[in-house]
Amino acid sequence: MKILYYDCFSGISGDMNLAAMLELGVPEKYLTDNLAKLNIKNYKIIAEKNNINGIGGTKVTVKLTKEDHKHRHLKDIKDIINKSDLSEDIQQKSIKIFEKIAVAEAKIHETTVEKIHFHEVGAVDAIVDIVGAAICLDYLKPDKIICSEIELGSGFAKCAHGIIPVPAPATLEILKNIPISIGKQNFEATTPTGAAILSVIVDEFQETTSLNINKIAYGLGHKKSKKPNMLRLMLGSNAKKKVHT
Repeated sequence: MKILYYDCFSGISGDMNLAAMLELGVPEKYLTDNLAKLNIKNYKIIAEKNNINGIGGTKVTVKLTKEDHKHRHLKDIKDIINKSDLSEDIQQKSIKIFEKIAVAEAKIHETTVEKIHFHEVGAVDAIVDIVGAAICLDYLKPDKIICSEIELGSGFAKCAHGIIPVPAPATLEILKNIPISIGKQNFEATTPTGAAILSVIVDEFQETTSLNINKIAYGLGHKKSKKPNMLRLMLGSNAKKKVHT
């Protein structure tokens, strides 16, 4: 059984997830060719090797070649995804992730899912992060996805509504009944996008697991801290117990 293990000791964001997936072996061309099926323009993906605290990995930046100020509703995002030539599985997984965010935001703002404006999440880079996550999983095809406790961070962050506490209200809402930790990083370690990706794709949340590791990858974040801002992925299989005779 092929197992993908998320070690979220420093949280997760959409770009960290993409970076770790590319480091794990997803070809960049496979990702970009499939993202092109969305028919979204004015962006490019920059993937580069780098290191944090001496640990090498990949860092991803979704760079806009033209500013995108659209505040999209869930229906608008669904239309973009459903009109693409992406596989049905990629489409459905991507939409489920966006729906997780929409439901959380609607509850926080005391409104309906239909009325939610996605602001940052509706921007091109977030669409690339979320659909890109589904594309990378389609390539890797793990039989099971396991995730550790998720570090959320602490402090305050700036968003379209102003200054908000970290963890962001949407992040907490999405991660209800999922193991988390708070305060190990002094910034927003897990974003709503990262939280929503995990809430949809993970089969089991558990701190320890038996695993024969075949490959390890580090997706580097953009936050500066004494503690490394990175996501660690491990690809492996079930550890077989030795039988003593």
